[in-house]
Amino acid sequence: MPSPSEHEALIAAVAQDRDREAFARLFDHYAPRLSAYLQRQGADQALAEEIVQDTMVTLWRKAALFDPAKSSLTTWLYRIARNRRIDLMRRDRTTLVEPENPVFDVADTTDLEGELDASQREAAVRLAMESLPQEQLVLVRLAFFDALSHSEIAERTGLPLGTVKSRIRLAFTRLRRTLESGGVVEAE
Repeated sequence: MPSPSEHEALIAAVAQDRDREAFARLFDHYAPRLSAYLQRQGADQALAEEIVQDTMVTLWRKAALFDPAKSSLTTWLYRIARNRRIDLMRRDRTTLVEPENPVFDVADTTDLEGELDASQREAAVRLAMESLPQEQLVLVRLAFFDALSHSEIAERTGLPLGTVKSRIRLAFTRLRRTLESGGVVEAE
């Protein structure tokens, strides 16, 4: 088993010289360990292998960004794998849904009263959203209609992450007040 200093030498060779042999040695050492880690975290074998491949591609492409003063190579790679797994889980929320769940059984009768209530709620939400200041409305749409994370919104809009979070929180407060009062709140 190579020592941490040997790993640092290998990643330096990848970063500086695009050394394929050094990369292969790192891959052979870390790939099975990362896969086992991901499977212990709940990923199936195919997903774990996909994340490992993605992690190792990141190592190849971004080896120059590794800083041994900040963390060990092991920590760096495990963090990349962990973050990739979280990203995939966020994007693929369908894995949390069980299609066989009785909740998804379609009833034979049509609930016209329920449809009317839903239609009225939708109209109220649309009207309440129109009362939001433009800067809040844009962020709410990015978060909930485009399914972007707060970090992705900050990156896309160029706003600080704290500003994105604050504006979305303010938008929800305004929407809640508007919907609870049954009317539209005037812009502040």
